[in-house]
Amino acid sequence: MYSETVTKLINQFEKLPGIGHKTAVRLAFYILEAPKEVACEMSQTLIDAKEKVKFCSTCYNITESDPCNICSDSKRDESVICVVENVKDVIAMEKTHEYKGYYHVLHGSISPMNNITAGDIKIKELLERLKDDKIKEVILATNPTIEGEATAMYISRLIKPLGILVSRIAHGIPVGGDLEYTDEITLIKALEGRREM
Repeated sequence: MYSETVTKLINQFEKLPGIGHKTAVRLAFYILEAPKEVACEMSQTLIDAKEKVKFCSTCYNITESDPCNICSDSKRDESVICVVENVKDVIAMEKTHEYKGYYHVLHGSISPMNNITAGDIKIKELLERLKDDKIKEVILATNPTIEGEATAMYISRLIKPLGILVSRIAHGIPVGGDLEYTDEITLIKALEGRREM
């Protein structure tokens, strides 16, 4: 139905996560109907992102400078590292304005079903960072999924012999949620994480 070039453009948009065929067609025609400068600016921005954005050599967050802004901030609590699965988790934690320590981004979680082992994510690099005597606590903030829990348990077993406190973020019922609509695992986690009032 479309020319070869338009079909290629649609196919490229379909490769993006969450973009189906209809949305890909809409995006392709947006680009085709926009002034040439819009397409040029978009393509240059994509090239710049691929060339300039890299991983921080300390925490593996994305950054344009190494170390990243968080690792460079001397006002943060150097005794605590929060371990997260991906970069978006760092952003979520930072939005709270409550956590003041440093981060370590694993870039995934252990998932035997998907052939992802401990060697495929940044666990070895985390253990290397823990050789610093300043670190007193590691907060495991992996997702409350089977893979996230397995990853947290695995890391916890590696860290505990080092004499470093290992904690896990609490999981439970979201604010505004109803008990009747909450699944059993979430309710169990909420009960386990209860605290005195």
